[in-house]
Amino acid sequence: MGDGLDQLLEGRRLSPVQRRIARYLGDHLAEAIFLSSVELAERAGVSQPSVTRFAMVLGFAGYPELRQALRPLVVGGRSSSRANDLQTAIDVEIENLRSVRQGLADPSAIVELGTTLAGCEPLPVLGLRVSSGLATTFAYFARRIHPDVRLLTHGGSELADGLHAARRAGAGWLIAVILPRYPAEAVQALKSAHEMGLRTAVITDRCDVPFEADVILDAPVGERLVFDSHAAPLALAMVLVEAMADAAPLRTRARLEEYERMTDQAGVFTGQLD
Repeated sequence: MGDGLDQLLEGRRLSPVQRRIARYLGDHLAEAIFLSSVELAERAGVSQPSVTRFAMVLGFAGYPELRQALRPLVVGGRSSSRANDLQTAIDVEIENLRSVRQGLADPSAIVELGTTLAGCEPLPVLGLRVSSGLATTFAYFARRIHPDVRLLTHGGSELADGLHAARRAGAGWLIAVILPRYPAEAVQALKSAHEMGLRTAVITDRCDVPFEADVILDAPVGERLVFDSHAAPLALAMVLVEAMADAAPLRTRARLEEYERMTDQAGVFTGQLD
């Protein structure tokens, strides 16, 4: 996208539909400034009211005002390349990973949390909607080193049952993944967990989230594509698994060796380790 358009978008939390509009403007700015809101909506594959809301999100009264502000950006003939835009999205993720790295300069907090979670049996892991994928990955690897990880990725009564069952079985903590757009049911589950006496640790995208937890592990998400990308939260989740593994080295070694024997005997994997 052009520098001027980037400045307009900076700091804005856009919906997937709004990102489609931003993407189209970035790729076709020279022609887009001559389109009506209806024409832009058709080109971007969205509704006309979505174009109006997009303009208002950027601080304009409507699309005509946004179009007028965009016209000077075309002067000089600067064009954008979709390939460069995609590379820029990856550049953002690289910066997000650097942010996580910088936050681990003092690893004491995550080491302490890893030690705590390693000793928590059972360990419930919550992730709803888009967060379910990262929660599932975390739980998958945590199960390799922890004897009782309970994954909660379905809402409703099943989620309530899972939380109560974990608490009755002796759980003291809930580890949750809550990424934008912060599902209301996941936020309510945190409140319910507190009411049950569970402490909570949350992997999310920033510190100033609209919910409370005992521990916030923040890693920014990539916002340059139509949908968020989660390289940094995934890296942070894997660092937490590592901290859990390091907290119980004998158990970790025994469980990993047992897992390798099982997979070898069952022929689970086709590749051979060098």
